[in-house]
Amino acid sequence: MNHKQNQTLRTLFSDPIHANIMWSDIESLFEALGAEISEGNGSRVRVYLMGVRAVFHRPHPDKEVDKGAIKSIRRFLLEAGIYDSKELK
Repeated sequence: MNHKQNQTLRTLFSDPIHANIMWSDIESLFEALGAEISEGNGSRVRVYLMGVRAVFHRPHPDKEVDKGAIKSIRRFLLEAGIYDSKELK
């Protein structure tokens, strides 16, 4: 992972939740982590990482991800074992 992807990961898990994370940065992070990404119907994006599957909605017309989606992305990364819940404290 490069510095920007590492920063995106830290920002995803920071409190309070940031609402200004760009979807393109999150998608870049997924790719750096080795995720398989495929397009679904409409704005859906399917992500498969470390045996865990998830479907997210690409934000539009804005490019930033909302707080609800960030919570879902956090849960997905925790389930995939990318981020340890002990590190959240």
